[in-house]
Amino acid sequence: MQRHEHGYVKAGELFYLMGGRGERPVQVFDPTSQTWTTRGLPPFEIHHFQPVEYEGKIYAIGAFTGGFPTETPVPNIYIYDPATDQWTQGPEIPEDRRRGAAGLVVYNDLFYVVSGVQNGHMDGHVPWFDSFDPKTGTWERLPDAPRARDHFQAVVIDGKLYAAGGRRSSHATGEVFQLTMPEVDVYDFAMGTWSTLPPSANLPTERAGVTAVAYHGRLVVIGGESQRGYSAETTTPPAHEEVEVFDPTTQRWFALPPLNQGRHAAQAIVHQGKIYIAAGSRTLGGTEINSQEVYTPGP
Repeated sequence: MQRHEHGYVKAGELFYLMGGRGERPVQVFDPTSQTWTTRGLPPFEIHHFQPVEYEGKIYAIGAFTGGFPTETPVPNIYIYDPATDQWTQGPEIPEDRRRGAAGLVVYNDLFYVVSGVQNGHMDGHVPWFDSFDPKTGTWERLPDAPRARDHFQAVVIDGKLYAAGGRRSSHATGEVFQLTMPEVDVYDFAMGTWSTLPPSANLPTERAGVTAVAYHGRLVVIGGESQRGYSAETTTPPAHEEVEVFDPTTQRWFALPPLNQGRHAAQAIVHQGKIYIAAGSRTLGGTEINSQEVYTPGP
């Protein structure tokens, strides 16, 4: 099924494609049999989120619902159980910390929500950083990230959270896509502090709507959208096909082969040494696709 601004996450040995603009059913991909099955709908339209798996269930925190450009932050955590194909409304997100298009990771049994935007694509991008304890249902406010960003995905590598790509969505000033950023911000869980990588380690190709994964101890930033190639004649330039990799050991970026189909507003999965990415939009904005491709490293 074509969709974008969705989640794609591994639970057990299966991949779960969920959410996206409009009401879209959960679809499950079996990488062994190379087959898809369709399951039920979520309880409402949910999009602009980075779902993660925890103890066999899939958590959505920091999502939007509703239509462009004033999408509304979802006020609760939502939990999907792959075993029963059921969604559960979880704890409430503090009213003054709600946002969508945020990064989400789980580390040492805690969920961490970073940055995002409060008022759809209009305004209200924030640098907030919060933790949620699923055992106690409690939230904690942590030090803000060095800069606000939205439309990105967060990754943990060797005890550090990486935030790369994204933008400051500002439709209220006519700057929905323009305010991308090259800086990479890093949170050290052991130290409890943020830092920004030096300019020499900036993301080589600025873009938002990226997906990111940890792959062999490196940060991989895939696809995205920007106004590259925008003109009065070409109002919907193609999505980015770049796949750029940051090595924390050398503090340098290098490129992997580009996507076969440039795309943004998707999510990727690492499984048995390969990277899978499915659906998304092939142009700036929302030209939805349903293709899936996989990166297989060479010998």
